[in-house]
Parts: sequence; structure tokens; C-alpha cells
Amino acid sequence: MNHELPAELTAYLAELDDFIASEIKPLEKADDNVRFFDHRREYARTDWDQGGLPHPAWEALLAEARRCADRAGHYRYPFPKAWGGRDGNNLGMAVIREHLAAKGLGLHCDLQNEHAIVGNNISFLLMLEYGSEAQQALWAEALASGEKILGFGITEPAHGSDATHMETVAVREGNDWLITGEKTWNTGIHSAEADLIFARTSGKAGDATGITAFLVPTDAAGFRVEEMLWTFNMPTDHGRVSLDKVRVPHSAVFGGEGRGLQVVQHFFNENRIRQAASSLGAAQYCINEAVAHARSRKTFGKALASNQGIQFPLVELHTQCEMLRALIHKTAWMMDAYGAFTVSDKVSMCNFWANRLCCEAADRAMQVHGGMGYSRHKPFEHIYRHHRRYRITEGAEEIQMRRVAGYLFGFMQQRAPKGVGD
Repeated sequence: MNHELPAELTAYLAELDDFIASEIKPLEKADDNVRFFDHRREYARTDWDQGGLPHPAWEALLAEARRCADRAGHYRYPFPKAWGGRDGNNLGMAVIREHLAAKGLGLHCDLQNEHAIVGNNISFLLMLEYGSEAQQALWAEALASGEKILGFGITEPAHGSDATHMETVAVREGNDWLITGEKTWNTGIHSAEADLIFARTSGKAGDATGITAFLVPTDAAGFRVEEMLWTFNMPTDHGRVSLDKVRVPHSAVFGGEGRGLQVVQHFFNENRIRQAASSLGAAQYCINEAVAHARSRKTFGKALASNQGIQFPLVELHTQCEMLRALIHKTAWMMDAYGAFTVSDKVSMCNFWANRLCCEAADRAMQVHGGMGYSRHKPFEHIYRHHRRYRITEGAEEIQMRRVAGYLFGFMQQRAPKGVGD
């Protein structure tokens, strides 16, 4: 077996490093932009006078970095060539996401809001796959460039991960639909022009079919952002919204009537393997920083690194990183070779373990750095607070473990590889 990464991929990592050094780092340091990444980061990023929303200056800086990356041909790496991309695959994205996250906090990659100079733009990919010609004409280019975003309204206050029991309903009235219900954790809803709302249009609670996705304008009558939910890591871009007989035309249906869950699930595996890779990169960063500090810090006349109490926990974490990296690379490669849903169990393994590992690595880095590690003058508390989120979102780790168990014990069937059984 050959475990070497493709030469063109390693060459591209070097190209990204040169771009970061020549264009992104100077932008990060200009005009005191570093305030968004040093010990002032949470304070600088948050518009406290506007209910904890992201500060306009913070979002403007992220937008400028995206435009810079787009001009250089990096932002659209995973997109089809017809849309200015490089047809990047799952292995490439996993390797790139880990590489960027392993550099620590910076304008090159800030996972708090899924910002990166190589975009992981799920809304755009969904639009290409499921959007009508009219919807694509209106949305595709703006989504591809990152100039516009869609909210994502699937989670409900009373049901969380149990999407099939959603209480939001849409009723047909002539050529229109009337949508009534409530959604929570609508990421990006503070600036989205439309919310991708999932509502039951037929069937009964618990049915996987009968759920439809709608592109709902956020300025529609009856659509209301009730509150922005403050989180462990501020600022917040997560809102709770209500819909009171919101009227949309039939042309707002996204992906076909009754096919909403297919829309949700289509890119789950691709998104989850990339998110796992980011958590792995952040974990490795924490370990590397802890090792470097332990080697330079002297207490009681000797380096911290000489103590096995310091060494062994970091050895265990580093070993887990090596094993996880091998599984992520294998899983991403298999997704490219055989299809995204032929390795669903392995995607879930990568996802829940990487998120847990990142939290453990950040916690250990805090411990090794002592009081300074606990302070905001080091990035570990920020990394911990952000990645703790992913043990709940993107499918809680219990949901991921349940999914693995479903395949392990035969309650679920994995999709056959492409070409097998066709």
C-alpha cells in the first residue's frame, strides 16, 4: 500500500503557504486586524451593542480575505472547473483543511464561522445539485464567491437531532405554500437573504419522506428572527426564527417536493469528513505547541519535557492523531473512489473521534502551559470552546456512534460501491 499523498496535492499545500505568507498574513497584521486573533479576539469580533452579533468590521475582514483568495484561485478549489474551481476531491479537502487548522488561529482559517481561504461552501454545492435553473441563476455565483449565504433551517427547539419529527408544516394553497413553524440554530441568519427551511408537506411525524425544502426570503411577511442565541464562543450568528403562515410560491421548493431529507443528507458525509480533518489539525496544533513549551519551560531546575507526567499524556494524544489521520485519509480516498455514502460508518468514526480528540488536546495544552494556557493570551481556550460545539452540531457524537452501531450490528445497510450490484 502506498500512503504517500499525491505530488500535486503536496505541491498545492506549498502554494497555499506562499499565498498565506505573501497576502493573508500582511492583511491580518494591517490596521490592527490582529485584534481579531490575539487576546482581544472575542471582544473585537462581537458587536455587543447589537445583541452579540458578529462585528461588521470582523465580517468585512473575512470578506476581504475571501475575495483575495478568490482572485488568487484558491477559494473555489473544491468547485467544478466550470465555476472557477479545481475539481478538488474529498482527500484533497481533508488534507487542506487539516493543514490550515494546524497553523493555529489566523485569517487563513477561522473555524468559528467556517471561514477559510479554501472554501467549504456547502450551500453552493447544494445549489448546483438541487437548485432549479431560476434558483441557480439568482444564487449560484453569489454563493460561489461567498458574497451571499443561505441560512439553514432544519433544527427545531423541541426535536434537535430528530429531524423527522419536525413540527414545521407547509400547506399548499393554489400555486403558493403557507409555512408555519419554528427553527433554531439558524447559522448565518443575521445576514442571510434567504433561509433554507425544511417543513413537512405530507406523511406523519417520523416519516423520512414528505419533508420539503423551501428557499424562504428572510424579509417575507410572517418570517421573524426571535432571538440570537448566545453561545460558548461569541459572537453569535445562530438565530431562533418563527414562521407564521409565511407565503412562498411553488418555485421556492428546493430539490423537489417531499425530498427535503435527501437534500440534507446529500453532503453530510463530505462536510463531516472535512470538519473531522479540521478538528484533527487543531488538535495537532495544540499538541505541537504544548511540546514546544515543555521543551523550553524550566521548572525546579529542569525542562518540563523531562517529566513523564508531561510526556505521556502528549504521547497518547499524538498517537491518536497519527491513527486518526490514517483513517481520515483512507475514508476520504474511499469516498472519492467508491462514493460518499459507501463509508458512512467510517465518516462517523472520524467525526466524533476528531472532535473529542481536539477538545482533549486543547485541554492538555492549557494544562502544560499553566496559568498562561488558561488565559486568552494563548489560543487553547478559544479552540476548546469552538470545537466543543462540534461534539453536538454536525450530528452529536451520540448520533454518530449510533450510526456506526447501526452498520456494525446490521440495523442499517451501507450503500454498495459504485458499479457494484448496478
